[in-house]
Formats: sequence, C-alpha cells, structure tokens
Amino acid sequence: MIKVLFVCWGNICRSPMAEFVMKDMVEKRGIADRFYIASAATSTEEIWNGVGNPVYPPAREELARHGISCAGKRAVQLKKSDYDAYDYLIGMDDINIRYMEKMTGHKGGKIHLMLSFAGRNASISDPWYTGDFGSTYRDVVEGCEGLLKHLKENGEL
Repeated sequence: MIKVLFVCWGNICRSPMAEFVMKDMVEKRGIADRFYIASAATSTEEIWNGVGNPVYPPAREELARHGISCAGKRAVQLKKSDYDAYDYLIGMDDINIRYMEKMTGHKGGKIHLMLSFAGRNASISDPWYTGDFGSTYRDVVEGCEGLLKHLKENGEL
C-alpha cells in the first residue's frame, strides 16, 4: 500500500483539495485499494480544542464543481510520527516543506514539493489569499497526475 500525506498550512484548502483529487483519480483508475491518502496542517490555526475546521467552503465548492466530495474532512495537524507512517509527505510550498522538516525531524527523503512531480519547482498558491480556487485546483491536478506518473515510472504502481 502506498501511503500519501498532503500538507499545507491550515489543512482547509490546498492539502484537502489534493487529498480528495488524488482519491478521485485512483478510484477512477481502479487502484484505490493500493493507496492510503490523507492530508494535514503544519499549523494549529484551523484546529480549536482538538477539533479541526471543515474544508473551507470555496475549496469544497471547487471540488464539487468537478464531482468530488470532501464531506466529513476536518483539519488535523502533522505529527512527528507521520514521517514513519507515510511513504510520501507532500507539501504545497517551500514554507510548508520547511515546517514539515522541522516538525518531523527529517530533511528531504520522503518530503517533496507537490509540483516537483510535475517537473516544476513551484508552489501551489494558497487560494485563501489569492481567492483563485480554480488555479489551485488545476495545479493540484497537475501535481497529482505527476505523482501517479512518478509512481508508475519507479515501479511502485
């Protein structure tokens, strides 16, 4: 089983979008049983008294426009133990990567920038600030497709 954890700052926009886009892709390809896919935050900003906020409504609506549900998802925080629990820890931008490395105590290795799988050294813009959920969705799709290609090329699929 390939275990993938997508990570962003609050776990209410980019990383849950990536989680549910990837789940949709592997389901449509008939390989969902070969994956465990989740998402997490580097911050606790969207987690109150141990309970995470749901996916931000515009992110949820963007997913719904593409026939993807994220019902029931609530923000959770990245844990140090996640490094050992997952095969791929995928950050949305360089700041996420730095926090992921600090929080897990590991540099590089299983930690990757999302768009690096698409051959780009670029960040997925945070739609919380840009308001452009469509662009974020397109970048997430590109990164997820790149990850699937990477897994296939490396004999993991």
